[in-house]
Amino acid sequence: MKKLNWAILGPGTIAADFAQALNEVNGTVYAVGSRTLEKAEQFAKNYHVEKAFGSYDEMLQDKNIDVVYISTPHSNHYEYILKSLENNKHVLCEKAITVNSSQLQKIVQLAEKKQLIVAEAMTVYHMPLYKKLREIVQSGKIGNLKMVTVNFGSCKENDVTNRFFNKDLAGGALLDIGTYALSFARFFLSKKPNEILTTMKKFETGVDEQSGIILKNEEDEMAVITLTMRARMQKLGVVAGDLGYITVDAFPRADKATITYLDGTQEIIQAGDTNKALCYEIKDIEEYIHNKSSKKTLDLSVDVMDIMTDVRKQWGITYSFE
Repeated sequence: MKKLNWAILGPGTIAADFAQALNEVNGTVYAVGSRTLEKAEQFAKNYHVEKAFGSYDEMLQDKNIDVVYISTPHSNHYEYILKSLENNKHVLCEKAITVNSSQLQKIVQLAEKKQLIVAEAMTVYHMPLYKKLREIVQSGKIGNLKMVTVNFGSCKENDVTNRFFNKDLAGGALLDIGTYALSFARFFLSKKPNEILTTMKKFETGVDEQSGIILKNEEDEMAVITLTMRARMQKLGVVAGDLGYITVDAFPRADKATITYLDGTQEIIQAGDTNKALCYEIKDIEEYIHNKSSKKTLDLSVDVMDIMTDVRKQWGITYSFE
């Protein structure tokens, strides 16, 4: 396969981890773009990046770039994905890929028109463990799928100036951590949910602080998701059938799960390595580009974004830039 030239748009903390993963997988990072040349040059020096740009637009005009990794706050993902596609670049974008369904649909349409790949950097879709677990669920080993439960609690500092609680930056638990939990649930449900019930408590800035979400699809499979940004909870995912259940602890980057059968016997399933989560994303996206399709994960991202858009509508939470 042809070696692809990657560019990083937004050199923050997660971008640093991603640059290290790119160096591990491909041996090099082609470009990095920042709002200031000084920051881009420092990042380039730290992570062995060939070219540094002090402007996102300038970087995107470089015809040698094949694929752009976007790691800015999700409030401006839509803008930078569109610009990347308009400059004929494939895109891997951090979660949440956009803030609403309308934005994502426009991106999907443009990517299809220009025959470019767009994918979300959602670890659940790319970890080897999950590919193995879905095969197990689809094989009937735990029986007919009945219920998925997902808990995710992150105790953020009670700071109204923090980006996690900033409504102008699309803050709140749903788009920050809820996207992981909903992606876990949708990954195992055989069909997109068509019934959504939810309730929520607001933080003082007007974003969602904690919530409960119940999903059901046409197959009568259900999922229950609990989220909070002001209390720590175990990051636990459970997939239950009528013959047993699968438990996944620390689920966003998990490499181990436990199957418990009705008679109490257990089986440990292991695949991949938590520490290589970003490497798996890179390899999958490069495969999508070479195969000219990201449908198997992009469709999931679309479904999750539809759920989150519906949930926010029920809550009555909108952002000023929507």
